[in-house]
Amino acid sequence: MAYSVGMVSLGCSKNQIDAEIMMAALQKAGYELRDDAALADVAIVNTCGFIEAAKKESIEEILELARLKKEGKIKALVVTGCMAQRYREEVMKELPEADAVCGIGANNDIAAVVEQALAGKRPQAFPEKTLLPLEGERVRSTPSYFAYLKIAEGCSNGCAYCAIPMIRGRYRSRTMESVVAEAEKLAADGARELILIAQDTTRYGQDLYGEWKLPELLRRLCKIEDLRWIRLLYCYPDAITDELLTVMAEEEKIVKYMDLPLQHCNGNVLKNMRRPGNRDELIALTAKIRAMVPGIVLRTTLITGFPGETEAEFEELCGFAREVRFERLGCFTYSQEEGTLAGEMENQVEEETKEHRMDVIMEQQMGIMQEWGEAQVGRELTVLTEGFDRYAECWFGRSAADAPDIDGKIFFTAGAKKPAYGQFVTVRVTGCMDCDLMGELV
Repeated sequence: MAYSVGMVSLGCSKNQIDAEIMMAALQKAGYELRDDAALADVAIVNTCGFIEAAKKESIEEILELARLKKEGKIKALVVTGCMAQRYREEVMKELPEADAVCGIGANNDIAAVVEQALAGKRPQAFPEKTLLPLEGERVRSTPSYFAYLKIAEGCSNGCAYCAIPMIRGRYRSRTMESVVAEAEKLAADGARELILIAQDTTRYGQDLYGEWKLPELLRRLCKIEDLRWIRLLYCYPDAITDELLTVMAEEEKIVKYMDLPLQHCNGNVLKNMRRPGNRDELIALTAKIRAMVPGIVLRTTLITGFPGETEAEFEELCGFAREVRFERLGCFTYSQEEGTLAGEMENQVEEETKEHRMDVIMEQQMGIMQEWGEAQVGRELTVLTEGFDRYAECWFGRSAADAPDIDGKIFFTAGAKKPAYGQFVTVRVTGCMDCDLMGELV
């Protein structure tokens, strides 16, 4: 009888794709896949090691599965992913409950790792991180109607606070042919929305072709007949070109939404972060994006409490967010990470101060988003149906303004009609509550 395997994948959507590729390899090797790792013979934790909170979540998940193993409910526990890659010695020493520990370069060999773990050999595999597969068969963990599409791996930007280059290596693009071929397969399998991801999508192709190729890639993806929406995440501000904005404006399948992780606006803070720009340049950039792509929704992420951030610099950040009025915004406190330039900087900001500044930014943003939502009342929006809320007795879904898991939803009534999951419908907005839109099926 075949052993069963379950995967817990933590962190970002890029890590999620790695998990999907590993699950496909395990299935091909004859393992039975389980949705719930707690109910499988072998539990695999695909860890995140980006910031302190993510590491804590990974450790808690490992310890919970270790408890089930001690109770005899699972036979083996395998730890892989970014935290295992970054802290290999600590994981092997501090978490003896793990039957196998392997880095991201061993993802291609996950079936052999599991086999050895079941045999009691406690394998530890850390080949070169660049051996991480950029593509391959996937067992998708997203609903059938949307899929993430990774176009590159690693990062060469060298931001002072970020550990990604040491974990994932330098930036490596996939060939355009392989990306388009996978997109065609995903569309044939039912995906109507593709979400393009990389640590920095805007630099796609620089390493392979000597120039940024995202605009050309988008043009080719838009020719895939069955696709309805193409969404861009992780677009870095210094690589937003007129060519890219022109493609976004002209191609109907590219949703008018851009994720633009700015982190800060103060020139001194950005310089210390090893990022370009200042407040005036970023205000000019966002104005240009909105002028060239009318109706676009801008999402950004900000960091509070970077080493040396003064109260005046924080106030400048608040004023910047008020002036630009991002339709979507997330804020994080700075996480001091070992091995990074910022981790060694003096003038680390107190945790309480970082938290307070984050709360101020997010309270301000909730007001901006509520006002934006109220301005949508009366509009008719295309909505991708995702489910039915039996408590509220209404349907819910996402518009072009909402990426899965990170943005809000639209709740709508449909009368006697029952839209199918994954169906695009037209919804008339009737209100906004706690930044989520409400409406009725047209």
